[in-house]
Amino acid sequence: MGNFKETKPVNRLQGSAPKVGIRPVIDGRRRGVRESLEDQTMGMAKAVARLIGDNLRHSNGLPVECVIADTCIGGVAEAAQTAEKFAREGVGVSLTVTPCWCYGAETMDMDPLIPKAVWGFNGSERPGAVYLAAVLAGHNQKGLPAFGIYGHDVQDATNNTIPQDVREKILQFTKAGLAVAMMRGKSYLAMGGTAMGIAGSIVNPDFLESYLGMRSESIDLSEFIRRMDEKIYDKQEYETALQWTKENCKEGPDLNPPAQQAGAAKKAQDWEFVVKMFLIARDLMIGNPKLAELGFGEESMGHNAIAAGFQGQRQWTDHFPNGDFLETMLNSSFDW
Repeated sequence: MGNFKETKPVNRLQGSAPKVGIRPVIDGRRRGVRESLEDQTMGMAKAVARLIGDNLRHSNGLPVECVIADTCIGGVAEAAQTAEKFAREGVGVSLTVTPCWCYGAETMDMDPLIPKAVWGFNGSERPGAVYLAAVLAGHNQKGLPAFGIYGHDVQDATNNTIPQDVREKILQFTKAGLAVAMMRGKSYLAMGGTAMGIAGSIVNPDFLESYLGMRSESIDLSEFIRRMDEKIYDKQEYETALQWTKENCKEGPDLNPPAQQAGAAKKAQDWEFVVKMFLIARDLMIGNPKLAELGFGEESMGHNAIAAGFQGQRQWTDHFPNGDFLETMLNSSFDW
């Protein structure tokens, strides 16, 4: 392992990573009712934040951050205060926790875009299940989907551990919610047209925009040739990548008929070509500040693409090397 370079996690896309907002909701009645529940309710929120922080990372390797409401939420005023804090902090996923009955319509998360879940504590004293059922019904009635979480086993009110089945549900929801939040506002970049006549490669902008909240971007494959001809790529990284490719990518036997086999010089040229294709495709997706240093400011920005497809492969591969190398490398987190 001594020959490997460790690449630290980094966000290569525009915008900060979404955070997870924890909403401790509580029975708003005073004169001893709310006061008796404050510590337990906020304790649930802190336990969930620790669980998520200790177990989850974003797809780029950065840790997942949690934001807890400043106070327990007993009514609409505190719900509004929490919503304002979450907006300011960049929260993209919402998780409500409670051990007791609360006023559902007043305490529920009303943001129509943020994925939501509610954990109702299965306790021996107070009806966390009643609030969970009531608030989920409210979410359904208002058309604001929420994922319900309830433990299988009854716990004592003083038991502040998170049961294993609840842990799994919280982590599963959070991973799914973060995927939704991370995609929103990012781009899908279509490189070329429909690949090999495959219907699944026909990009549907309506699906990307209305269902996933993403942008639909596209470029013509002539952009690859322009960037090669005008040397719009990082030459130093190209040399590093080409050297790595020569050392690690072994050619298999050429099974084409002898008359159709390419010579050694042509194959070497193709290796150089596909390495450049990889560099250019990545720069098209996420940009590259090195290009700005070369005088190509617009190209250095990229398309803020979280996903892309090298799609125009029928006509391209009738004339140029195919996209298999760039697809293989860009479908991994590998860095030279």
